[in-house]
Amino acid sequence: MKNKIPLRKCVLTGEMLPKMEMFRIIITKDNEVLYDETGKQNGRGLYLKKDIDVINKAKQTKKIESVFKVKNIDQIYDELISKLIK
Repeated sequence: MKNKIPLRKCVLTGEMLPKMEMFRIIITKDNEVLYDETGKQNGRGLYLKKDIDVINKAKQTKKIESVFKVKNIDQIYDELISKLIK
């Protein structure tokens, strides 16, 4: 039997994609927003497609800020962009 690939929905595009094609961003109980590289950290999470245009659009529209109700998380967007450029 073939293993089922877990799908997640991108908060910006609405696409259902395999977890490996997405970035997981979490917010901790202390309202700290982090990029979850392992996909297993505790916290409420959201997923963004690993695409530079999607990350830039999310930054422009402040998508993560509106979902998590936080401010000034440009360093998260910059971290995601640097991961894509590598």
